[in-house]
Amino acid sequence: MAVAVAVVALAALAGYGSAAGGSGGDAARDSGMPEVDDEKDLSGLPLDRYEFSARDHALRERATARFTQRCMRSRGFADFPRHWREQGTEMSNRLLAVAISTTLYGSLDLDAARTRGYGIDREALKKFEKRREPKGRLVTSAEYSTLHAAEDGCAQVGARRVLAGVKDETRMTAYVIGRRAAIDKAVAKDPRMRRALATWADCVVDKGFKRYASPEAAFRDKAWHRGDEGDTRRTRRERDTAVADIECKREHNTAGVWRTVAAERQRRDISRHRSAYESVRADQERVRSTVRNVLGAGG
Repeated sequence: MAVAVAVVALAALAGYGSAAGGSGGDAARDSGMPEVDDEKDLSGLPLDRYEFSARDHALRERATARFTQRCMRSRGFADFPRHWREQGTEMSNRLLAVAISTTLYGSLDLDAARTRGYGIDREALKKFEKRREPKGRLVTSAEYSTLHAAEDGCAQVGARRVLAGVKDETRMTAYVIGRRAAIDKAVAKDPRMRRALATWADCVVDKGFKRYASPEAAFRDKAWHRGDEGDTRRTRRERDTAVADIECKREHNTAGVWRTVAAERQRRDISRHRSAYESVRADQERVRSTVRNVLGAGG
């Protein structure tokens, strides 16, 4: 029996409420660091322009499907649809793999902390699953064989056509991810960030909770008993810890410090590796151009 796999990346980020001013936050403002009041204040970092957006990924999927449809029609399946299913939903078991993602500064959503602690947003997960449900008619056995024929199946052809013109697919896909990981490690070791995290940790302890090295460490605490599907038990202790975590970040502008240090480190890295970064961006633009051409002006 076929098994469909959905992989969900659920970041531990949502929104801030209005920030509460504490002594640490005042110090950060006085030193020229931005006071972060909302997740949108964390956007616009230098590396962002070298990565595909969520919209880019969605359009690329649509373009791949269009190329696949053209391939199938060229091989004799004149009525092959733009959207199709490769198995009946009533005939399949569904395996859900949840990839939990967070950051050094952790969650920013106080309302979510009060209700689910460090657990996942189940409603967001349901909506994701709904969006990812295959649409369209079920393919025939002959169509399936043509879609997935060894080496030149139309599904493979469609994926390759979107990448036509790309000079280095591996670099385009992995380079910025690798540089971001290295930069994040440098940010964590930066003296300003270490002071900010120490201040945050003291604040959490003062509120009666365990000392953590960072909000990320608090999020990943095994005491929350995170299950295979990514959710926690949402105990009172967990929820209260998550609330204290975010309150302390607001009081001491921890995310504002992170943004300042991260932006500096990213700009420096881009300057040092300008040629590689621009090569990545050039390949991304080639993909975007291909996607625009196949989908037309309407997207």
